[in-house]
Amino acid sequence: MKTSPLAPLALLAALAVSACDRGRPADAAAAAESPAPATAPAKPVAVALRDWPLPAPPGAAQPDLVRAPDGSLLLSWIERDGKQHQLKFARWRDDAWSTPRTIARGSDWFVNWADTPHITQTADGALWAHWLQKSAAAPYAYDVVLTRSGDDGATWSKPVHVNDDGTPTEHGFVSLWPASHDRLGIAWLDGRRTAGADAHGGHDDHAAATPAAMMTLRTARFDAGMQRHDERELDLSTCDCCQTDVAVSARGPVIAYRDRTPDEIRDIQVATLDGGFSPKRVHADNWKMPACPVNGPSLDARGDTVVVGWYTAAGDVPTLRLARSVDGGQRFAAPVDVDAGTHVLGRADVAIDSDAVWLLSTREDAGAQSVQLRRFAPTLEGAPQLVEVARLQGRGRGTGFPQLAPGPDGMHVVWTDLVEGQPRLAGARVSAAENDATDTGIARR
Repeated sequence: MKTSPLAPLALLAALAVSACDRGRPADAAAAAESPAPATAPAKPVAVALRDWPLPAPPGAAQPDLVRAPDGSLLLSWIERDGKQHQLKFARWRDDAWSTPRTIARGSDWFVNWADTPHITQTADGALWAHWLQKSAAAPYAYDVVLTRSGDDGATWSKPVHVNDDGTPTEHGFVSLWPASHDRLGIAWLDGRRTAGADAHGGHDDHAAATPAAMMTLRTARFDAGMQRHDERELDLSTCDCCQTDVAVSARGPVIAYRDRTPDEIRDIQVATLDGGFSPKRVHADNWKMPACPVNGPSLDARGDTVVVGWYTAAGDVPTLRLARSVDGGQRFAAPVDVDAGTHVLGRADVAIDSDAVWLLSTREDAGAQSVQLRRFAPTLEGAPQLVEVARLQGRGRGTGFPQLAPGPDGMHVVWTDLVEGQPRLAGARVSAAENDATDTGIARR
């Protein structure tokens, strides 16, 4: 069976210098843009791309890839086992994968190309994972369930429901973050206010919700005993089925999500989760979209720097954007338009390392999808380096959302391809090193 190979690579250019108040005016909804401090020009780098064999078998899909506190990488995925689904994970440490372990299995799960399970680790060493479980016969009636392991995944706690409203509505698009030494923070889109209304924003039909029945954004914390704390409703109207994302800056956790106004403007919002500032727009795209684009934002943080990447189609032009904050996400500079045109699919994932910002995304042209990775200067100034990580055999939603995470030896990428109609996970490692020569290059290893 043919596997998904790493595609031929091309270098385009060297890296250069470089709860809401619904009544406020649109201009006031966007924060004042923060200045980008001047920095020394980035040095030219050579970028190397290597295959990264994964422990997931053929048929696996819905990957999640995160960096653990000790620098190791956690990869989770879903496998099908007859009429059941299994959520599994493995750890990458010291250039080797651990033996895959099963987190949970069930025959009543909601499994979807865009609303995928996540895994993370808190500072006490505990692993946490979630998945989606059907709550009624309705197509989009499902709950978020959470489990914890204190022995590196050998055993897992009895799952608890993150949402306890008991309504047969949609709950999902989860983000996890370490809230303290032994507590987990969790954010999710919650459909309890849509109970009794045809409010699904559509993984498939893109039906718009009625104004009186909106999806909301909620957050909570769970302790080592799986007890819930500090639950609150952060935003009363969000896009129904766009991913959320959380990163922890020096000032605390920051969440990004796609908002929804009464006029169907669906721009990206951010907020701190420790009460520092209320939700505000990253940028006034003013994208009017009467349906859910199923294309949420991604962000990462390092110190006070927060970078957000997202898809928009304002003005009917699909565009991939990137914006940077130097004050913990309170204000963002004007965005950089990374790519634009009908070939842009978005599906962004952002990561920051010590000397660069990386943006992973998906593109479709010439009848094929590709996974692309760009390396930017820390200030986002200048032309990025572009690596085509893979050209896929599959197309459409089945290829899902590629994942990006920094490791001890560079960036790590995981994606889903469709090989002879069946999903298959693939991976690559991308490393960058200073090059004494004037020109930069990319090499396969």
